[in-house]
Amino acid sequence: MKHKLEILSETDDYVAINKPAGLLSIPDREQSEPSLKDILIARYGSILTVHRLDKETSGVIVFAKNETTHRFLSQQFESRATEKFYNGLVLGRVYEEEGIIDEPIGEHPAKKGLMTVVRKGKPSITAFRLLDAFSQYSWMEFKILTGRTHQIRVHMKHMGHPIVCDPLYGDGKPVMLSAIKKKYKLGKDVLEEKPLLNRLALHARELRFTDMTGNTVSLEAPVPKDLRAVLQQLGKLT
Repeated sequence: MKHKLEILSETDDYVAINKPAGLLSIPDREQSEPSLKDILIARYGSILTVHRLDKETSGVIVFAKNETTHRFLSQQFESRATEKFYNGLVLGRVYEEEGIIDEPIGEHPAKKGLMTVVRKGKPSITAFRLLDAFSQYSWMEFKILTGRTHQIRVHMKHMGHPIVCDPLYGDGKPVMLSAIKKKYKLGKDVLEEKPLLNRLALHARELRFTDMTGNTVSLEAPVPKDLRAVLQQLGKLT
């Protein structure tokens, strides 16, 4: 799979990429497929991981080019000094305009690789804001104040509105136009309907941090074409 990298910002200290959905941030244990980090190492020779995004999540991700920057940026993530904003499409109509989910997250006691809200988990805080509500879906903004594995996905499941197309915490079903449009008909020469969206509907839209010179950096990745197409169709039906 070839990915054309969209560089959002680059200095001598770091490089920020608009990661496409479907690309691993860093290699998995099996080294089963190329990751964004592998691609960057091939280009720069040395790249250090500061944070990561889930494979199916698109959006802003930053890698350090040297040890000093790696320590500097990693400390900001660990101390919650960064600001991270996401957009996501969730199942169901959310009626709360905004709120905060403050529920501890830990490993699922029975299902390996899954996280869950659990009393003895690590403190986890997600602020949310409703941007647009449709009959079957809601378009949300999230600001994560902690950086737990699958945090938004786990918190939205707990809220009863899992992220659309989430195979781990939701139903994993693709968004089909026929399911949302009452009088949908296949095109004349079309044998099978293609999904409007068939990947986790989560996008890391904005990241703010302080660079090595003390300046505040704000990086933004526009909402990708596939999510925009779904929103456009949903907007037509309201």
